[in-house]
Amino acid sequence: MSSLSSAPTSAPLEVLAAAAMALRGAKPRPDGKAVTAALLEAEKTAKQQRQTYTPNELYGTWRLCFTAPKKPHYRSGQPVGNGFYVPTLAVAQISFLPDADQPGKITIRNQLRLGPLQITFSGPARSPGKKNLLAFDFTRLEIKALGATLYSGATGSKTAKAASFDAVPVAQLPFFSFFLAQADYLAARGRSGGLALWVRAEATAQE
Repeated sequence: MSSLSSAPTSAPLEVLAAAAMALRGAKPRPDGKAVTAALLEAEKTAKQQRQTYTPNELYGTWRLCFTAPKKPHYRSGQPVGNGFYVPTLAVAQISFLPDADQPGKITIRNQLRLGPLQITFSGPARSPGKKNLLAFDFTRLEIKALGATLYSGATGSKTAKAASFDAVPVAQLPFFSFFLAQADYLAARGRSGGLALWVRAEATAQE
């Protein structure tokens, strides 16, 4: 099986690369339908070629660049659906990190920054080894404003109600199904059916 970093086809990757560069201020940027169609094509190619990924390819912090939340799909061979670029004033980032205390385990962190407000969800994640899934559960929530912590505590997560995160079936957890992992950007479909494109945060100019 080939790695996800081995590119589906040049055309979709060119569109997605241009969309990623737009987050760094490059112009022109592809419109929403073009990016959604490129994501669908990349997803289809990944399935056809049975491309796989390793968690190492996901490690790092990624900024949400583009989302198509309304279950984009193909109809009669044509892409159906649209999406939008995330406003630059809203900084939504997701991090995948190796757990420092538990070798082989993964920590996920999802953060939204809007002006002085910062909301961060975090928790464990795991790859069940099929369909390029990464299942996760947010077990902690932290809210800050102007650098001061307003709240920090546990969430009402499924893990809290089970013996451990590993004991919770994947079918009961949120997940991402990744179909593209390039050096500078990631793409995945979420459990709700939406598509998302993230850009490596270290490469963006707004950080």
